[in-house]
Amino acid sequence: MSGRLSHVEIGVFDGDRALVFFQQLFGWSPQPLGAEHNAWLQAPSFSVGVHGDDPAARMVLYFQVEDLAGSVLQVRALGGQAGALSEHEPGFGRFCLCHDPQGVCFGLQQPDPS
Repeated sequence: MSGRLSHVEIGVFDGDRALVFFQQLFGWSPQPLGAEHNAWLQAPSFSVGVHGDDPAARMVLYFQVEDLAGSVLQVRALGGQAGALSEHEPGFGRFCLCHDPQGVCFGLQQPDPS
């Protein structure tokens, strides 16, 4: 696994407010997205998803992997937990939310091949 940061997901109660805050703070450019998310922001080397209606305000770091299914097996073999693999999302790829053996939340992302 490369471990390169590929995506950050910000979940908060008011997604629009968070979108404006991080856009103004870092100068990240907003990109419109479908109804499930308010939008996403483009940082210099990774994307940032922002969504509202999340009761637990949090930021989850996603790390790029070449083989999502194999990486999830490795997480579990090392004592971590991994949720279900997502369906393919055009332009983004597939992802899986995980926890290390002590409960640290992180994600794995296998980007689109293009």
